[in-house]
Amino acid sequence: MSAINNNDAEDAMCYQPGDRVALEHTGDPHTRLRPGDEGTVRRYDPRQQVLDVRWDSGSRLAMLLAAGDRVRRLPDAGWERVLEALRTAGQAAGRDGAAWWAQDTIGGRASGDVAATAREILTAIEAGRDIDGLPAADRYSLADDADRYAEHAPPGAPAWERLTAQRCDQARWAWCDGYDGAAEAEAARQCRVVLHPEGDDRDLRHVYPERVRLGGPGVFAGDWAWTPDEHGKLCIPVGFVGTLVDTWNGWAVFTCTREVAEAIVADQHDARDRYRQQLAADGITGGRQEQMVDQSLARLRFDGDVIVADESRVHDDPEAIERITPDAHGRYTVMGRAWTWMAVHPYDCDRIAGDLPGPPATAAT
Repeated sequence: MSAINNNDAEDAMCYQPGDRVALEHTGDPHTRLRPGDEGTVRRYDPRQQVLDVRWDSGSRLAMLLAAGDRVRRLPDAGWERVLEALRTAGQAAGRDGAAWWAQDTIGGRASGDVAATAREILTAIEAGRDIDGLPAADRYSLADDADRYAEHAPPGAPAWERLTAQRCDQARWAWCDGYDGAAEAEAARQCRVVLHPEGDDRDLRHVYPERVRLGGPGVFAGDWAWTPDEHGKLCIPVGFVGTLVDTWNGWAVFTCTREVAEAIVADQHDARDRYRQQLAADGITGGRQEQMVDQSLARLRFDGDVIVADESRVHDDPEAIERITPDAHGRYTVMGRAWTWMAVHPYDCDRIAGDLPGPPATAAT
């Protein structure tokens, strides 16, 4: 019966002098060793399955693995440092590879609608799909392993030729894992730089529309806000950062800061100006023009800390004037339950008004 701690005979063959182990069980009734005691391997006889250990307590009791003694291998801090160095080197190479790839795909050497390409790539990365052309480590080519190890292993690391087959595999995969993870992360970051209105490379998945929940942050715009850009693609000139507090007939009700409320008021002024220009292009000017603007779009203005929303001419009702006051925290609900607001994708906005919060600590998944 084999009593190797992880039931893997190959692992048992890999005990090396200097390996750290902890006792799990011994059949020796006279030893003072107890489960959890740690020691350092001096020798291992795989044929007899005898493990010679120098225990930290001073004991020299050998482990008779074939007779039922059990130990578990402890992490080798020195070897972990080697793997971390290789992983770090792989990450640097992966970032460089992805940066060059991005220049040809969504950067200065790319052509076409790079925003659409970036959106497609980012969606694929977030869905866990492979990205065509994105550099990846060749995990099954052995040609470069020894050279990479010699270049990146820290001083004092054992020579490549002295490594067991298992440690050679660990070294190879540490570099490759670092490369692939960093390449994908850098590709996603480059896409976010292209897509985010201010070039912010933060991960904004926590404010995607499908993730916005009551009490949580989001980016909001009116369903009327979609406008074709120079490529004919519909986008939103400005999105507004807020906190979803309610829904109304399926539409969003959100609160926002004074800064964002001022941006909403300014955007309404811009919308009225754009409509005036459209009417002027059709030959409608003067009092008739202003009447049509008032009948289509509310007047918004600040009166001190209060927003005055005048929709009296929109609804042909002199009493359709609302005074919107800030709550106890200084936040405004601008035309909530009156206008058809909705949570929108931040990358659909040319500009975002307000400070986007970072993802919550519990959103690691």
